[in-house]
Amino acid sequence: MAKGLAIIERVAQHRGRPAAVLDVATMLGVPKPTAHRIAATLEELGFLKRDPAGRRLIEGDRLVRLAFDVLAAAASRAPPRSILEALAETTGETCNVGVLAGNQVTYIDRVESRWPLGLRFEPGSRVPMHCTAIGKLLLSEMGVKQRERFLISSPLSPYTHNTITDVAALRHELAGIRKTGISTDNQEFMSGVVCVAVPIKGAGGRVCAGLAISAPHARLTLDDALRYLPQLQDAARKLSQIFGNPDSEG
Repeated sequence: MAKGLAIIERVAQHRGRPAAVLDVATMLGVPKPTAHRIAATLEELGFLKRDPAGRRLIEGDRLVRLAFDVLAAAASRAPPRSILEALAETTGETCNVGVLAGNQVTYIDRVESRWPLGLRFEPGSRVPMHCTAIGKLLLSEMGVKQRERFLISSPLSPYTHNTITDVAALRHELAGIRKTGISTDNQEFMSGVVCVAVPIKGAGGRVCAGLAISAPHARLTLDDALRYLPQLQDAARKLSQIFGNPDSEG
């Protein structure tokens, strides 16, 4: 059991890059046949699966679901939840935390605005990466090879007239986000909806999630939303302290 968990941990630590069984066996100091046998069992259980080439290991659907459930459960508890609620109260708009799950963003927690005209998404909802504020933020923080694989292999579907569907233009956008740490969605995913996102950092200072506010453009322009950056960044810093140190009281 311990070896199986260690293999899962090693694969997850590759952060989206497929892991060779030989590399995993070497890192863990176990014979290659043993690593193959355990990996095969984990594949049968759905915790691991093979990359499209069928040779290397990546996270399985069951492992991704488990990771989401753990994050969602943690995010729903105070103090993370109270930070999100305070931000929603300050801005008057919908606030959400999203993480990377496969090639999409999954909301792990969300506080809706109290306005009648709002955005209704439940925690667990998935949205595309290339046209959402959190998605572009997390995409910008990927390693170069992983990001290029996404840009080359994933369809940049046009959700609205503002969706960036040109790879070169999206690369330019991501470079700016990487430099500023600020990502926006100017009606790119849903017509009439704007969004601003900033990073949440976990252990080691690595970006592990995104924090965003979103609102109907009829009520809040993108420029108006950007005026909440200080409050958004302050909330992200508090969440980073908690995500980076689970024992912290915030």
